[in-house]
Amino acid sequence: MTTERASAREVIALVADDFVRLPHEERPSAPDGPLGWPGYDAARARAAERTGESESVVCGTATVGGVRAVLIAFEFGFLGGSLGERTGDLLVGAYTYAREHRLPVVPLVATGGSRMQEGMLALTQLQRVARQSALTREAGLPQVAVLRDPTTGGGWATLGAGADVVLALPGAQVGFAGSRVRPPDADPAAYTAEAQVAAGAADAVVPAVELRDVLGLWLRLLTDGARATNPPSGVPSPPNASDAQTGRPVTGAPSGPGAGSVVVAAPVPGALGEAGLPATGWDAVQRARSAKRPRAGAYLDAYFTRRLAISGDRCGGVDPDGMLCGFGVHRGRTVAYAAQTGAATRPAGYRTAVRLIRLAERLGIPVLTLVDTPGAANDAEAERQGAGAAIAELFGVVAAARTPITTLVIGEGGSGGALALAAPGRTWATPDSYFSVIAPESAAAILKRPPALAEATADQLRIRPQDLVELGVIRATNAR
Repeated sequence: MTTERASAREVIALVADDFVRLPHEERPSAPDGPLGWPGYDAARARAAERTGESESVVCGTATVGGVRAVLIAFEFGFLGGSLGERTGDLLVGAYTYAREHRLPVVPLVATGGSRMQEGMLALTQLQRVARQSALTREAGLPQVAVLRDPTTGGGWATLGAGADVVLALPGAQVGFAGSRVRPPDADPAAYTAEAQVAAGAADAVVPAVELRDVLGLWLRLLTDGARATNPPSGVPSPPNASDAQTGRPVTGAPSGPGAGSVVVAAPVPGALGEAGLPATGWDAVQRARSAKRPRAGAYLDAYFTRRLAISGDRCGGVDPDGMLCGFGVHRGRTVAYAAQTGAATRPAGYRTAVRLIRLAERLGIPVLTLVDTPGAANDAEAERQGAGAAIAELFGVVAAARTPITTLVIGEGGSGGALALAAPGRTWATPDSYFSVIAPESAAAILKRPPALAEATADQLRIRPQDLVELGVIRATNAR
């Protein structure tokens, strides 16, 4: 079986068990459709005979990775998987059923777009689909799309790109413009699943042999909030550095009301660098900048048993070197994460974090953020990409979030580019960190001090973790 052009039933069998098709009633149709297109009825009859399907989508329920979901599988062999009025009816029915039964929706997309033989009535089905997707989003139900070959036109611009998480099969043709309507000199590589991931429009390319497991894990992660019988009411606890042999939390770990029901574990002490709190402000800076201290990946690996990443800001940008975002399993439940990596964060990184937090809030999932950046990227390209607006949006989303957000400063906390990711009143810090209004060297330069006074300036700024506790900026430090 070739998954790129597999039938709807083959793709369903690839990812799911015990598929049950949803019942539906077909609307009556005028001869040759609403436009009276010559030969349209004959074309539909041939398509039905060839594929065994009555329309270009097959909708039903199935179990994927232990999670019951509504599947929408496109049959490309039926008039190129195109959308017409009857297709719209089936899609509306599937989304409605999902909301009534509190099930996630999985579109398995393979379509060439809207059906020309039905004209504008076919095109307006996209509005119907968009509304159903929006209603499902408002209901707090996740949508995970799988892009097959090809995924073009309105099907890509609604069911595909409009999903919360977008997965794609390798080499799938993906783009708004189909192969027959692109400019003759267009680079075909730009219209691929791989290109859409690189541009931030899709999250991952997943080989067919891995699709069932990956899709199942995504559904388990994203439905955890809806399935939880006792969702957390307090704020999540910050990461604790625990003894590798005894599991004993370090001193300075928070306790009492508000400590939360999501316990975060940091890397083992041997990976935490120097013990104790920094003696001076400059010592804090040097420790935060040390290549020996753990970065975000180490914390995430220590905290999650399994995790999956989202990628891209959905407006053309990615920041894989500056921001890691996704969902993972910790002690049997889902926690979302947005983690800076120690590099300057680019606008796409901030926008991806915004996307992550909004999705987590909608699905009732708590969020962990890790702060570690010398600051926001400040090159000309970052300005052209809207650095200020991206940071402002993240500040606003964090400030207004109703889902619990907890922050741990694990390295450099450089100015507003770091503070935007920090939860007000729910921020902790490791001994290998500092948080400052500006880097000491930059502060000295602005104050017209010689570079040699940067170290003294660091002390004056009071940027050590213990200073930040005294100032009320953070709640506690995790010191050994």
